[in-house]
Amino acid sequence: MTSWVLHLDMDQFLAAVEQQRKPELRGKPIVVGGDGDPNKRGVVSTASYEAREFGVHSGLPLRTAAKRCPDCVFLPVDADAYNEVSAVVMDVLRETGCPVEVLGWDEAFIGVTSDDPEGFARGLAADVKEATGLDCSVGIGDNKLQAKIATGYGKPAGVYRLTTQTWFQVLGDQPPDAIWGIGAKTLAKLATLGITTVRQLAAADMDRLAKEFGPTTGPWLVLLGNGRGEKDVDSTPYVPRSHGREVTFQRNLADWAQVGTEIARLARQVAGEVTDRPVARVVVKVRYAPFDTITHGAPLAPGTQSPPGIPQLYGEPLPLDDSPAPGDADAAWATVIEQAAEVALAKFTPGRPVRLLGVRAEFADNPE
Repeated sequence: MTSWVLHLDMDQFLAAVEQQRKPELRGKPIVVGGDGDPNKRGVVSTASYEAREFGVHSGLPLRTAAKRCPDCVFLPVDADAYNEVSAVVMDVLRETGCPVEVLGWDEAFIGVTSDDPEGFARGLAADVKEATGLDCSVGIGDNKLQAKIATGYGKPAGVYRLTTQTWFQVLGDQPPDAIWGIGAKTLAKLATLGITTVRQLAAADMDRLAKEFGPTTGPWLVLLGNGRGEKDVDSTPYVPRSHGREVTFQRNLADWAQVGTEIARLARQVAGEVTDRPVARVVVKVRYAPFDTITHGAPLAPGTQSPPGIPQLYGEPLPLDDSPAPGDADAAWATVIEQAAEVALAKFTPGRPVRLLGVRAEFADNPE
């Protein structure tokens, strides 16, 4: 029996859920994103295969999607509906008894020991189809990297195996960004070094790449080029390292006082949502028009890192009276987060039009 890593990815998940809820949309180009209004700022979360034929893809501005596909049906994101279907999918995977590492709404790694991984994968896809009515694709590999890439070759509704033995046969002559984890900036920098294929990346000198990309990233890129990756599937429940809120404005904010007001509002909203874990740092995100994004953070002082009801990280109380009235502790905690956000905001240069604002609380008890 051989150990394999499988990567299951639901096909056009958000769009498929919407088509299932609204059968009249089947076969039509669908875009799910934002509040469903293509005249407002927002990006595509998922496009149906019919919409993708017009060049619509995830991350594309909704307005651009509408220009490329005027007949697209635009729908708002309905997180509750997707969470419900996602829970069913993950339950099906866990019922196999294999370790399952959830990556998001619509994808997961599964650790499998089998002499027939294709048969196992097809059976798993059939079980998901029976439970949800939705299609998925499954990639098979010796490790997570290979399995993740293999899924793309299996889409839609297929199974594909990519292993160390077939790595260069499949990917050798492709550009390096065919590898999961390599993006456009890295691709461009590799090109300046004369590395334009996966095979060339695999044969690159680690010391040379370490000088160009850093002592960790450089050698890691060479390992990626050789199809090396993590094999262990971790079924430990995902623990978020932070929690935040963002808002995109339909009209740019030119008044910095209004920026401060919005940051305070977001900070208090975040404070009300992070009441179960200690917070170490608050980060403010500003996206200037047209698309220049900058972040700055501010640490919380010792003794103010935990919300009401959570043991203090340093054994010191929040700066409250001995016997605060009901609600005072929550109000004080919101003030702590808001003040930290104000400190972070002060590090920005005012005066430029602002397109997006965000506030994020980073937790102090993040797992190593």
